[in-house]
Formats: sequence, C-alpha cells, structure tokens
Amino acid sequence: MKKNNKRKAAEVTACPEAPTSVAINLTALAISLLAVVWLREYGQQLPSRTLGLVVVCAALALPIILLEWLFLKPYRNASAGLDFSRPRKRGSARRTAVKLLGFYACIGLVAGVYWLFPEYRGSFYDNYFRLVKAALPWWLLLAIPYFYWLDGYMLKPRDGYWQLGSWLLGRRGDIDGRSIGQLLLGWLVKLFFLPLMFVYLGNNLTALLNFDFARLAGSFQAVFDFTFNFLYYIDLLFVTVGYVCTLRLFDSHIRTAEPSFLGWGVALLSYQPFWSAFSGNYLKYDEGPAWGFWLWDTPLAYGLWGSAILLLIAIYVWASVPFGIRFSNLTHRGILTNGPYRFTKHPAYISKNLSWWMISMPFMVSSSADEALRHSLLLLLVNFVYFMRARTEERHLSWDPDYVAYARYIEQRGLFACVGRWVPLLKFRAGCLFNVGSQPEKRGEVRPVLNGLAAE
Repeated sequence: MKKNNKRKAAEVTACPEAPTSVAINLTALAISLLAVVWLREYGQQLPSRTLGLVVVCAALALPIILLEWLFLKPYRNASAGLDFSRPRKRGSARRTAVKLLGFYACIGLVAGVYWLFPEYRGSFYDNYFRLVKAALPWWLLLAIPYFYWLDGYMLKPRDGYWQLGSWLLGRRGDIDGRSIGQLLLGWLVKLFFLPLMFVYLGNNLTALLNFDFARLAGSFQAVFDFTFNFLYYIDLLFVTVGYVCTLRLFDSHIRTAEPSFLGWGVALLSYQPFWSAFSGNYLKYDEGPAWGFWLWDTPLAYGLWGSAILLLIAIYVWASVPFGIRFSNLTHRGILTNGPYRFTKHPAYISKNLSWWMISMPFMVSSSADEALRHSLLLLLVNFVYFMRARTEERHLSWDPDYVAYARYIEQRGLFACVGRWVPLLKFRAGCLFNVGSQPEKRGEVRPVLNGLAAE
C-alpha cells in the first residue's frame, strides 16, 4: 500500500518534458547576435533597414529549425499530427485545393483588416508592409507544394484550412465550426501582434546598431540604457520570430487560440494602441519622476537599484528564450517546462511587474502621501490586469493534460507554492479562473486539445 502511495505521489509531481531546448535556442541567439555584429560593420551596404531585420530573424530561426530537426525531431511529436515513419500517402490534389482556398481566404481577411482600420494606414508600419509586399507572392506560391506534400503525412488532413475552404464552397453538413473559429482566432493573433513586434524590433535594432560603445566607459547610466535596450531587443527577436514560424512541419503551429472575450480583453489592453487609450485615462501610474531622479545623487544606491531593475528585465528575457520559434500571445503552441518555467509559472509577468515598481517608484511621488497612494493603487490595477492574463492563460492551457501536470508540479515544488497553501482561492484548478465550485474535470467541462483540427 505504501509503495502504491509513493508511486502515485511520484506521478503527480512529475514535470512534463518541454518541446524546446534552451541550449539550442541560446546557440541560435549567439548566431543572431553575430549577425548584429556583421550588420554594424557591413550593414550599410544593405539597401534598407528592413533587410537587416530579416537577417537577424533568419539567423535566429534557421539554426533553431535545423538543430531541432536534428536533435529533437519535432515532427515526431504527437501534437504535430504527422507520421513520416510510414510510406507517404498519395496526397489529395482536390483536398489540397480546398485547403489552399481556406489559406488564401485567411490572407485576404488579414489584408482586408489592414486596409480597413486607420491604425494600419499611417507611416508607423511602413517597413512591415514593405516586407510583406515583397514576400507575399513567394509565400502564396510556396504554399502550394507545402500543403500538397504535408497532406500526405497528416494523420487528420481535414484541418482548419480544409474546414474553412469547404465552408466557402458551400459544404455545410460535415463542417466543424469550432475548428474554423480557432483558425481565424489564430490568424487574428498574428495579424495584430506581428506588425507591432516587427516595428518595435526594428527600433531596438537601430538603437543597437547606432550605439556608441565608448559611452559605456565610466557611466552606469549609459550601461543601464544599453543593457535595457539590448535585453528588450533579445525578447523582441524571439517574439517576432515566434509569430512568423507557425508551421505544423516543425510542430510550432497553433494548436488552440484563447476562446474567451476576457482573455482577449486583458491581453490586448496591455498593448498599443489600446494601452495608450486606456492607461492615459484610467491607469496612469507613472506621472511622477522615475527611479533615476530619486537616486541620482547617491551613486551607490543608483547603481544597485539600476542593477536590480536590469536583473528583473533579464529574468523577463530569460523567460522568452525557451520559446524558441514558438512564442505567441493568446495561443497554445506547446507547454514550456524548462528555463525559468521550471521554477514558477509566469516568470515573465512576475519579473516585468516587479520591474515597473522599481522603475516608476509610484510610492515616491513628491507632492503628497495621498498622490503616492493613488499612483501605487493604479500600478496595482495594472498588476491585476497581468494577473488576469495569467489566469485566463492557465484556463485555456488546461485543455492540454500536459499543462495540468505541469501546474500540479509547480503547485507542489514551485518557488511560490506557498501562495496556494496560504490562499486556496488561487490554487490551480483546470478549466477555472479560480479555485471555487466543483471540479470541472468531474463535470466534464475541460475540453481536449484539438490536435487534429488546430490552426496551422
């Protein structure tokens, strides 16, 4: 009996394997940073800054794809829905044509959104659209052999693209509307986040290429500014590559997308243009002087405080590295259990929110204690937005049994496992935002991962 209990305890606390390798991702990052060095020396010969972005992104993505293919073999993962061990089935040209119709329809919808909304008609996204216009014809052309070839190895070839294409052709009887909805939500994620992250990455890369390293000598402020930009550059590099590389062949496709309005609302609220519109009227917590103003006259405190901020940002970036080519908001593309995720859930949110307290120091507003309290409460509301992002993400990811196992592992062995014991309401419960009510597993409400119908 005791042996059975020990065996059950071991099963509960086991942590699932991650689909990525931190070592591979760091190797690719080193190669990409060498590309940055090359751009500093010879990048002036490139016809545009946009090509420099393509160089650094390709220098990250291609080594990850190659090394994963050699060592991790992601195409063998059950989540990929592929089987290369058997002879290739004869691909269906008709089925491929239906898939391509669904794929081209998605591209058309994205183009329509960009054409319709004023947000995308200014100069802010010019470099992004310039690259898209150059790459789109090749992308549309290469999709034909890719879809046809992959169709012969898919275990369930009637994926979201086939469902959408069939619906457009007027077939209504055997169509899975949820599969089409998940496909469109996945594309909505990409159409919103990719241009934004691409532009941000371009700005950080430009600052990196133009930085005068002589400024670093004897100036902690210059060291802080450079390191701050450099760390966020690394984060944006993984983020941008992640939004581009959504391919089933590498098991980096979108399995499922966040289905709830709440999940989408708290996520989009954290990004432009929604953040400026909302925070300016309701969550403006950083109206006072930032940390440097308060500590400038005390060099030792200035250096220690600034170093602590950089450490938190480094943890935030460390949380992006394990994603490799799989980063994406509002989607499930594999359960990360390596890097900082081995120690806690949501390490990026935790470190980022702590850094905002140290950067803005709302409790140091000089006008009055009343204003200091008000600004601190506003920052707490910002923290609450990210708390709700974490909870909605957990509810969505709990469709996957691997995430449930991971959450149980962290609940027992994570750095903040005590929080669940102190506040039972915050303990993980699959399918729920909070630990209230009856178990959803017992009610049959935790939906399975849509491996066969996931958007690519």
